[in-house]
Amino acid sequence: MPPLTRWFVKSALVCFIVALVVGVTLAARGLFNVPPLISALQPVYFHLLMVGWVTQLIFGIAFWLFPKFSRDQPRGSERLGWASFALLNGGLLLRVIGEPLAATTNGPQAGWLIALSAVLQWLAGMAFVINSWARVKEK
Repeated sequence: MPPLTRWFVKSALVCFIVALVVGVTLAARGLFNVPPLISALQPVYFHLLMVGWVTQLIFGIAFWLFPKFSRDQPRGSERLGWASFALLNGGLLLRVIGEPLAATTNGPQAGWLIALSAVLQWLAGMAFVINSWARVKEK
C-alpha cells in the first residue's frame, strides 16, 4: 500500500472517530444542559463524516487500486496526489474551525473561513480528478 493511501486511510479513520464523538454529543444535547455551541457542530459532524471519512477513504483507495497510469508513474502524479490530500484536509480543518465560529460570532471572518474551506476542498477534488482521469480506461 503506497504511503499516500496509508495517510488518506488513517486520516479517514481519525475523522470517522471524531465524527462519531461529535454525533454522540449532538444526540445527547437533549438529555443534558449543553451550551449553544454544541448545536453549531451539526455541519461539522456532516463534513467530518462525508468529507473526512467517506471522501478521504475513497480518494485513498482509488489512488491505490485504480489501473496503472504508466510504468514510470503507476499512480499518476505523486505530487498531485499529496496536494489533493493537503487541500482536502486543510479545507476540512478550516470548516471544523469556521462553522462553530460562524454560529457564535457576528463578524464576516468565519464566513471567509467557510468559503476558503469550500475552495480548498473543491481544489482537492479537482486535483484528484485530474490525477485519476487517465487511469480510468478500457483494457
